[in-house]
Amino acid sequence: MWDTITNLLPLVGAALHDFLYGFLPGWLAYLLLGFIFIVILLVSILNTVLAFIWLERRGISRFQVRLGPDRVGPMGLLQPIADAVKLMTKEDIVPAGGDRAVHYLAAVLVFVPALLVFAVLPFAPGVVFADLNIGILYIIAIGSVGVIGVFMGGWASNNKYSLMGAMRAVAQMVSYEVPMVLSVIGVVMVAQSLSLEHIVQAQELPFILLQPLGFFIYFAAASAELNRTPMDLLEAESEIIAGYHVEYSGMKFALFFLAEYANALAVSIIVSTLFLGGWKLPLVPPYIALPLKIFAVFGLMLWIRSTLPRLRVDQLMGFAWKGLLPIALLNIFITGGELLIFKGYPSWLALVNIPLAALILFIWSRLFTIKIRATATSARPAPSARNV
Repeated sequence: MWDTITNLLPLVGAALHDFLYGFLPGWLAYLLLGFIFIVILLVSILNTVLAFIWLERRGISRFQVRLGPDRVGPMGLLQPIADAVKLMTKEDIVPAGGDRAVHYLAAVLVFVPALLVFAVLPFAPGVVFADLNIGILYIIAIGSVGVIGVFMGGWASNNKYSLMGAMRAVAQMVSYEVPMVLSVIGVVMVAQSLSLEHIVQAQELPFILLQPLGFFIYFAAASAELNRTPMDLLEAESEIIAGYHVEYSGMKFALFFLAEYANALAVSIIVSTLFLGGWKLPLVPPYIALPLKIFAVFGLMLWIRSTLPRLRVDQLMGFAWKGLLPIALLNIFITGGELLIFKGYPSWLALVNIPLAALILFIWSRLFTIKIRATATSARPAPSARNV
């Protein structure tokens, strides 16, 4: 039965392909087939994003001991739909001194790359829109395009707070993209492939056990890329109001909002694919295993957002360059050394890598804490004669 369920989508896709090519010209069937799959992908992403929004609002309310949305629909399930209707009916405002064309284009340039990432993400065996042999490079390249849209949105708004938020966004996203890319190199070295499909198939043991440092670095850097608390300095209300999109309203603001949660969904799938075995889970069919892992990863993001306070800007940048970057480089050297010594990267290395990762993180955190304390002590003013 599980084999039938597993092969259901490839069979449906093949049947649709044969049906369209049976009575339509080749070029028209090709375009129509692509359009159908794009619509299916968009509907799936939007429905999952709505579920994420509801889950986050209800979850944070429970963490903070309050009710959360509970008026629209049972348990507030229709609240995201009500918010979407509200945003669609709001007036679209462009600042008088802003660049109208760039102001429009920025929202599109942030939202579209968030959708393009899903083209190479495998959802089940054989269920992937484009199984590129350089899938990870594609994700890295497409993910970096959103930085341009963020800066365009801040610049085109003709608002100093928007510009400050955009500059912070560019600095933060570029800084954390470096360790995030380096953290994936360990996975590529172990799997011997850049294809996400092959990486899933190579995980006899989930790579979170073989690459615990890589998982920590990628998850922390991705949280900063997503502007998730405690790394949401782009929306520090006391300093820069709502950040680079403070001058956006209506559907253009909705595009920024949807892009954030679409990126959160993409990161959840990427983490599940690279470190949690993708669709592979004992005794569980792929179409259930992957969603379970996706919502587990998003639940971890939600837990961290509800628990930790916001970092200062100097702490945030220091965490990227002084913390994650050296550890990412160290993880590459450790993985390379293990591959040279132990051919085939045996599964029992998890018993070595997990305590080693815990030891490295502990030593690094102690050094970082001691440095912060020393800086705070040296900056403390000397007691005056009156106080003595």
